[in-house]
Amino acid sequence: QVQLVESGGGLVQPGGSLRLSCAASGAIHDITTLNWFRQPPGKEREWVATITTDATTYYADAVKGRFTISSDNTKTWVFLQMESLEVGDTAVYYCRARSAGYYYWGQGTQVTVSS
Repeated sequence: QVQLVESGGGLVQPGGSLRLSCAASGAIHDITTLNWFRQPPGKEREWVATITTDATTYYADAVKGRFTISSDNTKTWVFLQMESLEVGDTAVYYCRARSAGYYYWGQGTQVTVSS
């Protein structure tokens, strides 16, 4: 099993930046992909970004050019650097790991973009 704990959320003004972190523990050696998802208030959870074991990255159109996903070489940490934040980025942000065919989720961290 893999345990994931997100941190770094908070309140930020439009145009500001935040860096989310996700600490992974447990069976990290089997992790093949790490993802960030988000769930805006009153909406369904949506995919944000993915990083694979060879460091290939993918982004949702809504965040492309503003968000950057990264990970350390040991897959212990995954980060989401968020720039030029917009009110529409307000959501609970979750990290997810795929390991040995299973998906594991963190508990989420709240990001609120408001003036």
